Amino acid sequence: MLILLPPSEGKADAGTGRRLDLARLSLPELTDARARVLAALVGLCAGVDGAAGPDEAAALAALGLTPGLAGELRRNARLERAATAEAGRLYTGVLYEALDLATLPAAAQRAARRSVLISSGLWGAVRLTDRVPPYRCPIGARLPGVGALSAYWRRELGPALEAAAGRGPVLDLRSGAYAATWTPRGELAGRTVTVRVLHERDTPSGPVRTVVSHFNKATKGRLVRDLLTAGARPRTADGLVAALREVKYTVLEQPVAAGRPRAVDVVVTQL
Repeated sequence: MLILLPPSEGKADAGTGRRLDLARLSLPELTDARARVLAALVGLCAGVDGAAGPDEAAALAALGLTPGLAGELRRNARLERAATAEAGRLYTGVLYEALDLATLPAAAQRAARRSVLISSGLWGAVRLTDRVPPYRCPIGARLPGVGALSAYWRRELGPALEAAAGRGPVLDLRSGAYAATWTPRGELAGRTVTVRVLHERDTPSGPVRTVVSHFNKATKGRLVRDLLTAGARPRTADGLVAALREVKYTVLEQPVAAGRPRAVDVVVTQL
């Protein structure tokens, strides 16, 4: 099983290990594509002289960042010589807090290292054990010489993720912007399950279900944690849906067009 997660804007403040080495990252077929994005990002941010001005404003606009995040530009400028951390420890947002990798049983941690890929505007996708420095490069960024990252990675990611999927099912929990960088097609689409989180609450007129926005990340983190802890090893998309139900989630399948990934709603009563 391959599990695709979004990154988080929240990250550890600093790495603690060796400098970045692109050749050591998993999915080596992405090395050249990563190098182009990294060079463009560092070049953009290195042009900022440390004081607010046209260069800073242009860099912030390219990355879709507010002036209050200008310090991230200086961090990005140092990426090639910054200390790194494992991706599984780097991301600290709501999803990763709910997943809580550090407290998983040993067998579940091994399964996570095999199964999980994290999408990234800078790296394309990384495994939990890949060492990368803290950075700020959202998928909505437009970089000089590279262009819109969403379109860039749409051209680059397909073969690498198809190979990572192998012949097993894919649990795709990426958010919309990252999901747009790769859409499984054909036979692989039939092995892919996407998840929408619905919150069910009681009202005077009966139960009401609404789409969850921010807090869907916590549910997705708990969902992955529960699958890993249970030792789920589904071999098909049907088996993946069954595994979700076996760990006590209410799962409703939705109709989809032929050749598209399967879509399920996970209904929760607590966020």
